[in-house]
Amino acid sequence: MLHVVFYEPRIAGNTGNAIRMVSGTGAVLHLVEPLGFDLAEAKLRRAGLDYHDLAQVVVHPDLDDALAGVGRVFAFTTQATRRYTDVEWADEDTLLFGPEPTGLPPEARTHPRVTDQVRIPMLPGRRSMNLSNAAAVATYEAWRRLGFPGGV
Repeated sequence: MLHVVFYEPRIAGNTGNAIRMVSGTGAVLHLVEPLGFDLAEAKLRRAGLDYHDLAQVVVHPDLDDALAGVGRVFAFTTQATRRYTDVEWADEDTLLFGPEPTGLPPEARTHPRVTDQVRIPMLPGRRSMNLSNAAAVATYEAWRRLGFPGGV
């Protein structure tokens, strides 16, 4: 299974969308505090629809706790030169994403557990993708490369 980590997410709707995405892929969503919303917030529930009970979501007090016990860690950042499609994805890999609108801060990108920094290609002059969209694009690519285990 893959692990998706949202470092200090700020927007409930993006996390709700990610809950729906991980429920469909079998990935685990890890949320690193502080969160910019309450997990009971209506926008989070609405975005996740009825998938909350079908998803594994773990809340962690800090990044060290979130990255303990997971496989390789790939930090997604516009600062990277390597594309996420160049990774040979493996079971238990972790996809680390930063908060909206700033992205991963340097201390998260260079955390000792980070294996590599990767980027999602975009046209020049664009800052970044929406957090839940970026997580979905990358998670589905990694899952595809693993052969969609458990998928139908």
